[in-house]
Amino acid sequence: MITLTVLGSGSRGNAFAFADEGAVLLVDAGFSARELERRAELAGVDLGSLCGIALTHEHGDHSQGAVRLARRRGVPVLASSGTWNALRGVRSVTHRLLRGTSRIECGPFTLAGCALLHDASEPLALTITSSSGVTIGVAYDFGRPTQALRYHFRALDAVVLEANYDEVMLRTSEYPPGVQHRIAGSGGHLSNRATAQLLQELLHPGLGVIVLAHLSQQCNSPELARHAVEPLLRRSGFRGELHVAPQDAPSEGILVRGAETQLELGVVPQAS
Repeated sequence: MITLTVLGSGSRGNAFAFADEGAVLLVDAGFSARELERRAELAGVDLGSLCGIALTHEHGDHSQGAVRLARRRGVPVLASSGTWNALRGVRSVTHRLLRGTSRIECGPFTLAGCALLHDASEPLALTITSSSGVTIGVAYDFGRPTQALRYHFRALDAVVLEANYDEVMLRTSEYPPGVQHRIAGSGGHLSNRATAQLLQELLHPGLGVIVLAHLSQQCNSPELARHAVEPLLRRSGFRGELHVAPQDAPSEGILVRGAETQLELGVVPQAS
């Protein structure tokens, strides 16, 4: 079992904490180190047990506090070579290389990466697997899902997936046409509608938790994201938990169980 805590996710910063066997892994650190520590304390996440900080890419809303927090806590930063080089390879912090073709261990967690389409230097989607086999996928900041991503996320117990913008709100926003095109392009972000379609493809009996993440402050809302995604998933047979990640405050811990445990508890239906 893994406890997933959203420290914050949206246009102004993203960070997720995963806890298992007394260890904590952060995926992204898009707030200052001080703010990350404040939010972790509010959520009851013990950063004294931090084993590493994994980064999906170098943009500030995902990496702002990573180096300082890693230095302060004496833990490595796990990132692709492109992400690390974009951060200018801070020598005072240990870098562990994340690739899209191999696995890496950090405490009780095993991480694997998958390349994404985004306007960043070697961005990755990540899967995090516990020693008991519970697997969670994190994918945001991408404009189009690839077949590689679909394969990488084919049998997850939980998924954190971007639902960045509502298409009507984007088209009627004050963003210039060029910015709108970038956001909606293959290297931009995923719309609510596209997120719903991808989740429907990823749906299987063992998927017990979905977290909609990285909502745009200007072009989305929790209500719009949930309304676009939940009805389609429920009609497709999803019986698990659907959460919308908060931006301004940490969430309560979300328990992610393996598929066998979920079936024993009746959380998800048996496959017919």
